[in-house]
Amino acid sequence: MEILGIGPSELLFVVVLALIILGPREMQKTGRTIGKWLRQVVTSDGWKFFQQTSREIQTLPNRLMRDAALEELKEMEKDLRQPLQADPRAAKTIASPATAPSEQPAPDREVEPKILPSPQTPSPVPEDREPNA
Repeated sequence: MEILGIGPSELLFVVVLALIILGPREMQKTGRTIGKWLRQVVTSDGWKFFQQTSREIQTLPNRLMRDAALEELKEMEKDLRQPLQADPRAAKTIASPATAPSEQPAPDREVEPKILPSPQTPSPVPEDREPNA
């Protein structure tokens, strides 16, 4: 587990170093002072704004892709509706093909695809003779 890129062994080294430099009593006072300062920072409006901005930046790519996809869908819908608005008969045919079966061509009978044999290549040596060694 790492905290701010500091692993457990580095953290232990920093604590031991601070204990040696500050001593046990000063270390307690320093710990309290740092704790109060961190509490003030975390509860401040600036920290909340920083957190909100950070979340928005993290979700920005997803939001941009979603907005771009919506714009693209709207463009496609607009492109598809333009021919339908120009020719109302086409709109009726496309909108309800089941209601006008006489206008649709009758389907041809299904034809199975024929598989043609592959062309055979003549062998360079006749089968009844063996090649000269």
